[in-house]
Amino acid sequence: MFDGPLQEMMKQAQKVAEQMKEAQAQLSEKEVVGESGAGLVSVTLNGQGDCKSVVINPNVLADDPEIVGELVASAINDANQKLEAMKQESMGSLTQGLNLPPGFKFPFS
Repeated sequence: MFDGPLQEMMKQAQKVAEQMKEAQAQLSEKEVVGESGAGLVSVTLNGQGDCKSVVINPNVLADDPEIVGELVASAINDANQKLEAMKQESMGSLTQGLNLPPGFKFPFS
């Protein structure tokens, strides 16, 4: 169906898609821990972004509930930033040779 350079590019894209699928499977098995309040609150997310645990130092619970909520939210944000960095590190090398325009996401979702 495709000839020459276009066929080669399609093969390369298919290979990268397979490698990305494998990398995503490996990422789903990893976990990241986000912290706030100098470790008073920690949140663990799996590689898919699902929250696996929240640990709150009992001393924090004596504080204003609003502060506790802010610490939990901050820990979640920290964990999400770490997860995104881990994804970029894992996936970035796979798409490096494709010369995608800035901001373009691969796979196409």
